[in-house]
Amino acid sequence: MAKGNFGERLKRERELREVTLDEITSATRISGRFLEALENEDWEKLPGGIFNRGFVRSVARYLGLDEEVFLGEYDLAHGAPVASSNGHEENRIPSPPKWVPVAVLLGIIAIVAGLIAGGIYAWRFYAARRAAKQAAVSALRDSSGDPRTTTVELPPATTQPPAAGPVNPATDSPLDLFVSVSASTHVRVVVDGKPLFDADLSPGENRHFAAQDHFEVTAADPGVVLLELNGKAMPPLGSPGASGTMALGRNDLR
Repeated sequence: MAKGNFGERLKRERELREVTLDEITSATRISGRFLEALENEDWEKLPGGIFNRGFVRSVARYLGLDEEVFLGEYDLAHGAPVASSNGHEENRIPSPPKWVPVAVLLGIIAIVAGLIAGGIYAWRFYAARRAAKQAAVSALRDSSGDPRTTTVELPPATTQPPAAGPVNPATDSPLDLFVSVSASTHVRVVVDGKPLFDADLSPGENRHFAAQDHFEVTAADPGVVLLELNGKAMPPLGSPGASGTMALGRNDLR
């Protein structure tokens, strides 16, 4: 991709939607100078690395664009390495392993066998209960001659315990917070209302935290902090150079 194409397209998509840089900054908490640097492709004015990709993903999501497509165009414009072609189309897409069809066939056979076995068991159970009822009625007829005068009590049918309710990963699985910094700053993390981390982080240093309900993250310089919640990139904490705080919970994964 020629230099300028990525930034021009990003700016054109924003202007077509009549969205200002201030509106994007307010919604994503990305500094206006970083947004201008993206549109002008002034890479040296950006923090670089995963921060740039997080900015591109947040802007594309806010504008309603395909995030993966814009990340690919950013990589081309920024000069990120891409896989080279070998010149043969058949070598680009590897064929599936030979055992996959066999495994699928065996799985289908196992399911069919399970259904047949379940049907046989159900039929035998029904036939046994019917035979027991008929035998009881016949015995009463032989002894009294009138089966209507006696009540026959059959053994209670066996019941299976109720199955456990389905597990909802969105509410039952723990939350995972990934914190990384591009420059030295002080970070404080509160997990489920309890302070868990309060220290300085060095450039390139990262931490993982787990919670059941929510996090609260505070940074002395929010512009150098990158947050990911369960693998999903979160917006910056605030404007660079000013302390910022963000609360993250399950609603941020929707």
